[in-house]
Amino acid sequence: MLKTDVTEFTPDLLEVISLFGNPDDFNVRHMFKENDGRIVNTVVLNGQCYSFGNLVGTFKDDIERKRILKRYAKLSVYKAFSKNLNKDLPWGALTGIRPTKLAYSELNEGRDFEDFFINTLKVSPEKAKLTREVIDGQKGIYKRAEGLTDFFVFIPFCPSKCKYCSFITSDISVSGKYENEYVDTLIKEIEYSKKYVKKLRSIYIGGGTPFAVSPENLDRILTSLDDINVGVEFTVEAGRPDCITDEKIDILIKHRVTRICINPQTFIDKTLESIGRKHTVEQVIEKYNKYKDKFIINMDFIAGLENETLSDFFYSIDKAVELSPDNITVHTLCLKKGSTLKEKVGSIESTDVAGMVDYAYKKLTENGYFPYYLYRQKYQADNLENVGYSKPNAQCVYNIDVMEEISDNIACGANGISKRIYNLGERIERYASPKDIKTYLEKIDTILVEKDKLFN
Repeated sequence: MLKTDVTEFTPDLLEVISLFGNPDDFNVRHMFKENDGRIVNTVVLNGQCYSFGNLVGTFKDDIERKRILKRYAKLSVYKAFSKNLNKDLPWGALTGIRPTKLAYSELNEGRDFEDFFINTLKVSPEKAKLTREVIDGQKGIYKRAEGLTDFFVFIPFCPSKCKYCSFITSDISVSGKYENEYVDTLIKEIEYSKKYVKKLRSIYIGGGTPFAVSPENLDRILTSLDDINVGVEFTVEAGRPDCITDEKIDILIKHRVTRICINPQTFIDKTLESIGRKHTVEQVIEKYNKYKDKFIINMDFIAGLENETLSDFFYSIDKAVELSPDNITVHTLCLKKGSTLKEKVGSIESTDVAGMVDYAYKKLTENGYFPYYLYRQKYQADNLENVGYSKPNAQCVYNIDVMEEISDNIACGANGISKRIYNLGERIERYASPKDIKTYLEKIDTILVEKDKLFN
């Protein structure tokens, strides 16, 4: 239970407490005082009182005041828990999904973000260094300019639902009755949304598993994008090897797709079976070798999958390095509501997930890869992060634009979240389409009206 003098900060303080466990398991009292440019946050936890004072000076406006006061309130709660439980966390008091965005903000103000991360926010030196390396990995691609645009298309169908997945997707054996109508409606939205495109940076078709739809429907969707595909980066998440066919690959080539994702998640067959994937490691390797010379290819892996050991994960990363795809993304398992695994186990039992993530970083950076984007999510194992690694000149523009929020995102399809960027990212407005397929189909005309409001 949390009691605080500043009730508007309650969700943010609970977010920090959640880093250490279930907030309902703690009795926390937070008190706040402000006087002549100095603030004092006092936290009472487990019968112990901790007080932290900070000089903040004057504020240029109310927005800055709220941001800084909230930052120090969160920091005080983090430091109280860290001292009381004798536990440091890799990202310290830094919550939110985009550490690099805060780092860029500090750099734009002429400040050393690594010093700020380590000494103020209590981020570990290793994670501050990782943030620096990601920013370095974005050089030549990261760009802030008015009118930049990315185009996203969401396909919500999958051949089966993975146990860890909380995405708004549907097993096509159940939802397939909507496939043709969904594609018709999606194309209607794509055609309507093209007028919002200004300076197109990339096209990205994600899911779900886009290859779960029929070849005819895949071709129809890609055909609808032909007139805006003017040599930009074009990615399709091919996904699982049991959905990848020569016919569908030929369709991608016909429509000038440049990148695909072939996502094994692990190279351990028993894990694939346990998480609900209907393919084998051998099939992943076969499809990768068959198509590796036709596209830039990304592979995804997850650290912390159920019953996987350190040696299992090490083997997967070693095998990935041996295959040598252009991109390798390492996710930390995140259990959210809606995933079968969350309902089954409730929380993640650590099997040294930090050791898995550290090994991936070391192995990949020693073998020609560098980190180029990262993001964090609530409920991740060991409060860690997801990192995309790339070979030179193979970074994904779309991933950088989305994570750093530096480009308008025109999103089409159920659960698509469109974003409009104002004043080079100083203000962002969003519109989220309905999550489930049936509601999306019923409300498409309303969706188009709302997107007009956002982009016009």
